Amino acid sequence: MPEDDGRIDHFVLEYRKTNFGLPRVKDEQPWELIDYIKATEYTLSGLKFDTKYVNLRVQACNKAVAGEYSDPVTLETK
Repeated sequence: MPEDDGRIDHFVLEYRKTNFGLPRVKDEQPWELIDYIKATEYTLSGLKFDTKYVNLRVQACNKAVAGEYSDPVTLETK
């Protein structure tokens, strides 16, 4: 089993698309996942113009365990 040395190995990014602002339970879209991001910056490509991306969140992982997800943020393309 890997040792937990506390160093971040990679990040996981999850996001959902919506045009309704804050998510509504019946309108929630499935999570889209981008795994094994090694940098602290990431360019999310393929986004549509004038769209809100809600529940975008990040999780830090080391070789032994994944951390808690960040609080979700709302981003909007223009």
